[in-house]
Amino acid sequence: MSARWKLTVRSGPRVERSRFATLPDALAALEARAQELAKTAPGRVVDAKIKRFAPVEQVVARLEVAGPERLVPSVRAGVDVRGDGSVESYHGRVRRQPIAVARGETPYGALAREVSSPGARGSG
Repeated sequence: MSARWKLTVRSGPRVERSRFATLPDALAALEARAQELAKTAPGRVVDAKIKRFAPVEQVVARLEVAGPERLVPSVRAGVDVRGDGSVESYHGRVRRQPIAVARGETPYGALAREVSSPGARGSG
Protein backbone atom coordinates (compact mmCIF):
# COMPACT_ATOMS: atom_id res chain seq x y z
CA MET A 1 0.00 0.00 0.00
CA SER A 2 1.40 3.40 -0.95
CA ALA A 3 1.92 6.22 1.50
CA ARG A 4 -0.79 8.85 1.60
CA TRP A 5 0.13 12.50 2.01
CA LYS A 6 -2.59 14.92 3.08
CA LEU A 7 -2.84 18.56 2.04
CA THR A 8 -5.14 20.81 4.04
CA VAL A 9 -5.85 24.33 2.79
CA ARG A 10 -7.53 26.80 5.17
CA SER A 11 -8.57 30.06 3.57
CA GLY A 12 -11.04 32.14 5.55
CA PRO A 13 -13.88 29.84 6.59
CA ARG A 14 -13.15 27.33 3.79
CA VAL A 15 -11.21 24.13 4.39
CA GLU A 16 -10.10 21.98 1.44
CA ARG A 17 -8.54 18.55 1.88
CA SER A 18 -6.67 16.51 -0.73
CA ARG A 19 -4.64 13.29 -0.68
CA PHE A 20 -1.57 12.45 -2.72
CA ALA A 21 0.41 9.26 -3.21
CA THR A 22 3.80 10.99 -3.01
CA LEU A 23 5.37 13.88 -1.14
CA PRO A 24 6.51 15.67 -4.35
CA ASP A 25 2.91 15.60 -5.64
CA ALA A 26 1.60 17.04 -2.36
CA LEU A 27 4.28 19.77 -2.31
CA ALA A 28 3.60 20.72 -5.94
CA ALA A 29 -0.12 21.06 -5.20
CA LEU A 30 0.63 23.09 -2.06
CA GLU A 31 2.86 25.51 -3.98
CA ALA A 32 0.36 25.95 -6.83
CA ARG A 33 -2.55 26.61 -4.45
CA ALA A 34 -0.49 28.96 -2.23
CA GLN A 35 0.55 31.00 -5.27
CA GLU A 36 -3.12 31.34 -6.29
CA LEU A 37 -4.08 32.49 -2.80
CA ALA A 38 -1.13 34.92 -2.57
CA LYS A 39 -2.35 36.69 -5.72
CA THR A 40 -5.72 37.38 -4.08
CA ALA A 41 -4.36 38.51 -0.69
CA PRO A 42 -6.27 41.66 0.34
CA GLY A 43 -3.23 43.75 1.34
CA ARG A 44 -5.15 46.03 3.70
CA VAL A 45 -4.68 47.01 7.32
CA VAL A 46 -7.18 45.52 9.78
CA ASP A 47 -8.18 47.82 12.63
CA ALA A 48 -9.36 45.79 15.63
CA LYS A 49 -9.94 48.94 17.77
CA ILE A 50 -7.26 47.85 20.25
CA LYS A 51 -4.56 47.14 17.69
CA ARG A 52 -3.97 47.61 13.99
CA PHE A 53 -2.68 44.63 12.01
CA ALA A 54 -0.53 45.35 8.97
CA PRO A 55 -1.02 43.01 6.01
CA VAL A 56 2.24 41.16 6.74
CA GLU A 57 0.95 40.40 10.27
CA GLN A 58 -2.20 38.70 8.96
CA VAL A 59 -2.45 35.06 7.89
CA VAL A 60 -5.06 34.88 5.14
CA ALA A 61 -4.45 31.22 4.31
CA ARG A 62 -2.65 28.28 5.89
CA LEU A 63 -1.64 25.24 3.85
CA GLU A 64 -0.38 22.15 5.66
CA VAL A 65 1.06 18.90 4.39
CA ALA A 66 0.90 15.89 6.71
CA GLY A 67 2.84 12.71 6.19
CA PRO A 68 1.73 9.14 6.44
CA GLU A 69 0.59 8.28 9.94
CA ARG A 70 3.05 5.39 10.11
CA LEU A 71 5.98 7.82 10.13
CA VAL A 72 7.20 8.47 13.65
CA PRO A 73 7.15 11.35 14.17
CA SER A 74 4.51 12.19 11.62
CA VAL A 75 5.48 15.05 9.30
CA ARG A 76 3.44 18.25 9.70
CA ALA A 77 4.60 21.37 7.95
CA GLY A 78 3.31 23.98 5.56
CA VAL A 79 3.14 27.61 4.55
CA ASP A 80 1.24 30.67 5.71
CA VAL A 81 0.08 33.14 3.08
CA ARG A 82 0.21 36.65 4.57
CA GLY A 83 -2.13 39.55 3.86
CA ASP A 84 0.51 41.24 1.71
CA GLY A 85 0.89 38.14 -0.49
CA SER A 86 4.15 37.00 1.07
CA VAL A 87 4.61 33.35 2.06
CA GLU A 88 6.36 31.89 5.12
CA SER A 89 7.10 28.19 5.57
CA TYR A 90 6.86 26.48 8.96
CA HIS A 91 7.08 23.09 10.61
CA GLY A 92 5.09 21.79 13.53
CA ARG A 93 1.41 21.88 14.23
CA VAL A 94 0.69 23.15 17.72
CA ARG A 95 3.95 25.08 18.02
CA ARG A 96 4.70 26.21 14.49
CA GLN A 97 8.33 27.15 13.97
CA PRO A 98 9.44 29.16 10.92
CA ILE A 99 11.75 27.34 8.51
CA ALA A 100 14.87 29.31 7.65
CA VAL A 101 15.07 30.07 3.94
CA ALA A 102 18.58 29.66 2.55
CA ARG A 103 20.04 32.17 0.11
CA GLY A 104 18.49 31.69 -3.32
CA GLU A 105 15.78 29.41 -1.92
CA THR A 106 12.03 29.99 -1.94
CA PRO A 107 9.79 29.28 1.06
CA TYR A 108 8.51 26.28 -0.94
CA GLY A 109 12.06 25.01 -1.45
CA ALA A 110 12.77 25.41 2.26
CA LEU A 111 9.61 23.46 3.06
CA ALA A 112 10.58 20.66 0.66
CA ARG A 113 14.08 20.52 2.15
CA GLU A 114 12.68 20.34 5.67
CA VAL A 115 10.12 17.59 5.10
CA SER A 116 12.32 15.54 2.75
CA SER A 117 15.28 15.34 5.14
CA PRO A 118 15.79 12.19 7.21
CA GLY A 119 14.28 12.63 10.65
CA ALA A 120 12.07 15.44 9.38
CA ARG A 121 10.68 17.54 12.16
CA GLY A 122 7.19 18.90 12.20
CA SER A 123 5.21 16.84 14.69
CA GLY A 124 5.28 19.69 17.29
